[in-house]
Amino acid sequence: MTLWLQAAKPLDAAPPRKTPVGPIDAFWHLLNFIAPAVCMGVVTATLAKLIWRRELQMVSWRQLSIWAICSSLLVLVAGLALFGHDGRSATYGAMIVACSLSLWWIGFVRTR
Repeated sequence: MTLWLQAAKPLDAAPPRKTPVGPIDAFWHLLNFIAPAVCMGVVTATLAKLIWRRELQMVSWRQLSIWAICSSLLVLVAGLALFGHDGRSATYGAMIVACSLSLWWIGFVRTR
């Protein structure tokens, strides 16, 4: 015979309290929210300029990175609004698609 043991819960355990978010915590939450978009935009713009050096010589690195960061941020905000919280894999997948499409648009379609 097998006995299934469960963790015992104290009878007088109070529910966790909700603490207000202070300004420093809000700053760090916002910074951590936008960090994936900024990192994705900077890294992809740098790699695009390195890989397609001749094709992208008319487009500045700054312009590529701004477009990539803005499109990624837009997707992150849309994912937050759609799912109710951030960090979903679907949001990050959509961020990759939006970032690559914006780099393609500004680098190859718009310059012709």
